[in-house]
Amino acid sequence: MVTMVMLIAAVALAFYMLREAFADRVMTETFVFPDFPSSFGDVTIFFITDIHRRKVSASIIEHAKGLADIVLIGGDLAEKGVHFSRVEENIKKLKEIAPVYFVWGNNDYELDPHEMDALLLSLGVKILDNTAVKFESAAGDAFALLGVDDLTAGRCQLEYALEDAGNVPFRILACHNPGISSSIEEGSGIRLILSGHTHGGQIRIFNYGPYEKGGLKEAGPVSCFVSNGYGTTLIPLRLGAKAETHLITLKHG
Repeated sequence: MVTMVMLIAAVALAFYMLREAFADRVMTETFVFPDFPSSFGDVTIFFITDIHRRKVSASIIEHAKGLADIVLIGGDLAEKGVHFSRVEENIKKLKEIAPVYFVWGNNDYELDPHEMDALLLSLGVKILDNTAVKFESAAGDAFALLGVDDLTAGRCQLEYALEDAGNVPFRILACHNPGISSSIEEGSGIRLILSGHTHGGQIRIFNYGPYEKGGLKEAGPVSCFVSNGYGTTLIPLRLGAKAETHLITLKHG
């Protein structure tokens, strides 16, 4: 009898962890900065990271349509064993929301990076590879979105992205690995980092996991927002770090 109860409990837990891993959530975040140019009004980013093997759900696309100004993929769009047709399908869905920007993650390099690069460019994705893109309001104010290559592989060249941002004072940095926060110096103009990579620990036992749960972290002169991510790695299970995507609104205040 005890064995049967334990078996039922194990099956129930596994089912629950599977549901956590394949959740389709769009979380709403609002970040207010006194130095964000007021002439932009509100700017909203649909942020999705660590897709890995998942198919992006149509429900997420419908939720975000008409609400986001840009889409930012924070790395690990795919991993070894994922066919490029899956990547193409996911990108085409995300493009229904808004123009798409992408930074490389460590698992993306498990596919042929030249083929990945060519595919993304053919689909109109802007790859932020140690570069920056500037957005300008009708009043002539600007902010910059910087993106750096994979940190763990030694491909990150933050200085190039900073240089590419020119004299734009308000800057957002996209980096797959939140470890970049230790490299940000005061005076860089970077006010917010958007990252993933950690999966929020993916499986947390009594709220303990190999990494911190996602959320907003203060890292010296800059705020770092880390997502739990949309997909999983190694096993398609989560516990205490439910899958998520985000609508992040930036505003002056």
